[in-house]
Amino acid sequence: MLGTLFRKPVETAPDAQPAPGKPGLLGRMRQAVARTREGLQEKMGGLLARTQPVDEAALQELQTLLIASDVGVRTATEILARLKTQAAQAQIQDGAQLRAALKAELLQILEAVQRPVPAAVTKPEILFLVGVNGTGKTTTTGKLAAHLRAQGKSVLLCAADTFRAAAIEQLAVWSERAGVELIRTKTGGDPSAALYDALQAAQARSVDVVLVDTAGRLHTKNNLMAELDKMRRTAQRFAAEAPHQTLLVMDATTGQNGLQQARQFQAAAAVNGIVLTKLDGTAKGGIVVAIAQEMGVPVRYVGVGEQMDDLLPFDAPAFVDSLLEN
Repeated sequence: MLGTLFRKPVETAPDAQPAPGKPGLLGRMRQAVARTREGLQEKMGGLLARTQPVDEAALQELQTLLIASDVGVRTATEILARLKTQAAQAQIQDGAQLRAALKAELLQILEAVQRPVPAAVTKPEILFLVGVNGTGKTTTTGKLAAHLRAQGKSVLLCAADTFRAAAIEQLAVWSERAGVELIRTKTGGDPSAALYDALQAAQARSVDVVLVDTAGRLHTKNNLMAELDKMRRTAQRFAAEAPHQTLLVMDATTGQNGLQQARQFQAAAAVNGIVLTKLDGTAKGGIVVAIAQEMGVPVRYVGVGEQMDDLLPFDAPAFVDSLLEN
């Protein structure tokens, strides 16, 4: 059995709740999509302000703008087909009605894939965080630990990214900041052995949630995908339905390139949720809609900054309202 290190939780509560003076969810979502919204409003302002009936040319312009915001060609085409039908039936008379219809289309796409996460039958709930290096996976693991702890759940971190230099040390820093314990092994060690130790400890301590930071796996690295399969089998020794969630951490700034990568992970790693990081750093926040429409997978959380509390549960109505506010 590999050596295991427990880090004693800090006594102070994590700063996973918004600090005093910070806006609420709608305000923070508005800040996160500011660059996308400003880009859309700059280019779409005249279109949505028009008072005359919406014609074919206006809808073609809208399609181009949606594609530019990374909604994607396929998704934008499907949205516009439905809007054209409404326009032909005189349901869209002006820019205000076009805005309302577009909001409804986006919200329908996002809410269609939202579904509750089934509760774990026995403790702990096991979450794998997967994704390539550079997406913010390890940082997100720490932030998610703080978020769950702020909800009153006990959390244990498992450092199963044993291949990337300093990944274990980075997660150790986040475990201390979040006030949760960490199970780790040496760099280059067996990730599945570290996971086994973590799950044994979690069962013994009746921990609610185990967050597993996996190695940065590229879909072309078959050996690493095989390692992820081995970890899944290890988790299923403790719970037949494990892992209960496999969250793919995606960098929003990579747009459609990231979406291609996500499809590969979905096929190989049974991804059932997305964490979209760096949403505040891109003008192409439409990728959220493309993920839902083209992958059928819900965005569970969005990263909107570098602080501990800058991981927000995704809220579809708040996102759409923030993106297309009047």
